[in-house]
Amino acid sequence: MASLGVNHGLEPARWQRRMLPGSMVDGPGAERSVRDWIVDGLVTLVALGLGLIALHDTWHAHGPMSRALDIVLGVASLAALWDRRRHPVGVAAFVVPASAISSLAGGAGLVVLFNAAIRCNRRDLIWITLASVAGSLVYSLLYATSGPDLRDNFVVGILLFGFAIGWGLFVRVRRDLIESLHERAARLENEGRLRAEQARSAERERIAREMHDVLAHRLSLLSLHAGALEFRPGAPPEEIAATAAVVREAAAAALEELRDVVGVLREGTDSDTRRPQTTLADLPTLIEESRAAGTRIEAELDLPEESGATSVGRTAYRVVQEGLTNARKHAPGVLVRVKVTASEEALRIEIRNPAPLVRPPAPALPGAGSGLVGLRERVGLADGELRHELAPGGEFILEATLPWER
Repeated sequence: MASLGVNHGLEPARWQRRMLPGSMVDGPGAERSVRDWIVDGLVTLVALGLGLIALHDTWHAHGPMSRALDIVLGVASLAALWDRRRHPVGVAAFVVPASAISSLAGGAGLVVLFNAAIRCNRRDLIWITLASVAGSLVYSLLYATSGPDLRDNFVVGILLFGFAIGWGLFVRVRRDLIESLHERAARLENEGRLRAEQARSAERERIAREMHDVLAHRLSLLSLHAGALEFRPGAPPEEIAATAAVVREAAAAALEELRDVVGVLREGTDSDTRRPQTTLADLPTLIEESRAAGTRIEAELDLPEESGATSVGRTAYRVVQEGLTNARKHAPGVLVRVKVTASEEALRIEIRNPAPLVRPPAPALPGAGSGLVGLRERVGLADGELRHELAPGGEFILEATLPWER
């Protein structure tokens, strides 16, 4: 049997370890537990008692030499019982023949048969049983004084063998049931731990996705305005002050949105203290922010009358935000066309912008290039479809179709 401790991740308490068989706690070949020592002592006493009764009944049929042989074989059989767990077949190979000629070993023979029913495979159990039946016949022939005694001794022996085997099989089934329950509990515990790890991993991915969606837009605005200050050091003070104010406002907005994301993802946050989530109604504000940053945008927004907070609205907002951010980073100065149309079945988003003739230097922002990957996953979670490609005419197209929630 497999252990229930180290192998399965279920470490019983100290008192439980003492009350369980050592093989069930630490596997085959384990040291005896307190329970094993108690059981071994009781089993030896019971076998000794049965053997003494049989020896008393057959004492008159023994000669001086056979009495000594009977006692020696009986004591050796009782001593062999202490090794029955590790070597059930070897102990049976000695005790069964000994019990055929030794009355004192008769009790040990029953214990060996009981032990074989618990620990041996079917083939070994069959030959041990047949050997015990043959030994019972030999015992009856040696010590029966008449025909009825021979028959009675043999029948009693068969009944005792049947009781020992039946009880042993019952104990075996019960142990297998307990072991299977422990295995099931260990499996459920491992599955629960795996689900918790998967949930933590999914939460980390969600946090990373939210961070990218929220911060990429704001940081690209910061990068754009800071670049303007860098390349125009001789600009009028009023223009520098206005640009610095925009940078400050964008940084403050980025920090505020970062705080909102962490607050939304943190367990136990009071929903009343959270800022409202982005919706379709926030798309005009997003487009105006991008225009204020210098992005040329041609927008066509056909939004539904009810643009409440839904997962479709949040996903659509992120799609437009990612499209504008990518256009600002990879094709600055081009005209971006944003088209959002709503039908009865779905919301469709289309963002087009000419690809730059000369690719600008790769941005130094961390996570660059992973936005579309996260966006595809977000749209997929909403049961939508996302497509992005570079058209033959040199135009980059980002399209998303988001079905309405039912």
